[in-house]
Amino acid sequence: MSKLIDPKVFMAIKELSLSAKMIIDGFMSGINKSTVKGQGLEFSQYRSYQPGDDLRSLDWKMFARSDRYYIRESEIETNISVRFLIDASASMNHRDGDYVKLDYAKNLIAALAYLGNAQGDAIGLYVLNDAGIFSMAAKQDFQHLSRLFYMLENIQPKGNFTQPIQYKELYAGSNKRELLIFVTDLYETNDEIFTLLDTLNTLKHEVVVFHLMARNELELDFKGYATFEDLETGASIQIDQAKARAEYKKNLATYLEKTRLKLLDKRIFHRMICTDQPLDQALRDFLNQRNKLKV
Repeated sequence: MSKLIDPKVFMAIKELSLSAKMIIDGFMSGINKSTVKGQGLEFSQYRSYQPGDDLRSLDWKMFARSDRYYIRESEIETNISVRFLIDASASMNHRDGDYVKLDYAKNLIAALAYLGNAQGDAIGLYVLNDAGIFSMAAKQDFQHLSRLFYMLENIQPKGNFTQPIQYKELYAGSNKRELLIFVTDLYETNDEIFTLLDTLNTLKHEVVVFHLMARNELELDFKGYATFEDLETGASIQIDQAKARAEYKKNLATYLEKTRLKLLDKRIFHRMICTDQPLDQALRDFLNQRNKLKV
């Protein structure tokens, strides 16, 4: 098993869902239950026999009780394709103490990929930076999952985010509707990330965005004068944080609310996670929220 998988993390989400069906019903398989009726494992309903129906679907016990022919229908659960998108631009190298955004992103994706593979879903990967889009096809087998872990472990943040001219590569993927889980800090200079999200929407995929922020970004908890450097452009600025903190937090709150509403308008599920939050707790909160939305 990959070193990215923390057993405590997987057991936390496994206990939450696989035993109580909270992840299956509220996140992965549950959001993809087919409404097609047929032979399956989960009983749905009875209906009257009609000429042409498969006689193997007749429920003979119901016939014995009612002297009428009934077809036993079940909901067929279909596995899906889950593609993970990871922002590998230089801003994801932001550090707050022991916490680096890209490391958090890798562990988050590894945990959900392991879970999806265990549920029988096909797992794939997109790595995005200014070098282009690395695409790993979605497949369902343990060897493929191991290759995905290897790719995650070897990602190094560099450069800017992928530019829109390269998004055409996304159209070359599967025509099947996918669940896309995008892990990013949403740092952009010319709306390139939101252009990406618009592109994904045109492909009719369901999109989930994990928005990673560090505690020192949220609180601006430095002391005195400090120099801040843009990890992608190299530009720097000096500020007195004691004087700037109140205005910074006000502007940040406005930005986060604006971002939330923009994604809501696009019907994209958004969750902001602070990188000092334990991953098992972050996933538990997220999966519980997803489950509630499906009720």
